[in-house]
Amino acid sequence: MRLPFRLVYSPDYHLPLGAHVFPAEKYRLIHDRLLKTGEADADDFLEPLPASDDDVRLVHGAGYVDRLVHGEISPREEMQMEVPYSPELVKAFWLSAGGSILAAQRALEDGVCVNVGGGFHHAHPDHGEGFCVIHDVAIAIRKMQKLGRIRRAMTLDCDVHHGNGTAAIFPPKRDKGRPLPSVSAAQVKSEVLTEAPASEAEVFTISLHQANNYPAYKPASSIDVNLPDGTGDEQYLAWLDQALSSGLRQFSPELICYIAGADPYREDQLGGLDLSIEGLKRRDELVFRVARTRRIPIMVTYAGGYARNVADTVTIHVNTILAAKEVWKDQ
Repeated sequence: MRLPFRLVYSPDYHLPLGAHVFPAEKYRLIHDRLLKTGEADADDFLEPLPASDDDVRLVHGAGYVDRLVHGEISPREEMQMEVPYSPELVKAFWLSAGGSILAAQRALEDGVCVNVGGGFHHAHPDHGEGFCVIHDVAIAIRKMQKLGRIRRAMTLDCDVHHGNGTAAIFPPKRDKGRPLPSVSAAQVKSEVLTEAPASEAEVFTISLHQANNYPAYKPASSIDVNLPDGTGDEQYLAWLDQALSSGLRQFSPELICYIAGADPYREDQLGGLDLSIEGLKRRDELVFRVARTRRIPIMVTYAGGYARNVADTVTIHVNTILAAKEVWKDQ
């Protein structure tokens, strides 16, 4: 082993999409890059089993799950998912959810684990959206709770797009008798919606995303940071630090689920932020140092990445692993 933690990966993560803006080959390319550069070897990788249908039903309605499994998805549902339905697609998403379950288990044992896949944060309980069929991270959280491994989890979503599925699955608790506090700077507004004591909340959700981007309707997360177009490295990192610090003042998670999107990158086709590759690695280092300093286990999933050059997306995702290696190198 070359890494102080394990990576979860399967060659069957590949999504059968045909010609599509989503670079389905990126999972294989990340795996191959790590081996070619010697940053990882075969023993660093764990291969997951698919999630069971019962696991998926911990988050998604039985009717929706049955329609996916039995090929009864309607044309409207397929259009909303924005990926072509096939039995092979369902198998890949079930496997990705199994990967996130395994990554959560290993993170609780080892302190950190990376699923080289997953992060399908737009999926809702009763439908898929935005290239996301089921919500692997939510399934992993509910599975860990069902097994009694954790009670409280935090999701930290650093995809360029708002984590609307996460917010729909884990709506924040509110104190109806008090106004919702907000913090603003220039065009950036961070709305802190969760005011329930940490002991009353199960999942605390944080989303940093481009305000003027998909989805049009953004249900409230516990903390939403709505970033203006063109936000660069320094401003992004400052808001990430503030959001994470604010969340951890309010809530004490037993597991952080970090959705490390590659699409805040300045060359992303579906994004409008201005982060550099180095800035994205600094983002990852910040998150990992907070988790390790506070001794909070952290599981990582990958999310969007649609750079014009797919090699840039691969570099960004590989850098997430290298950032974790740097933080846990003395483990």
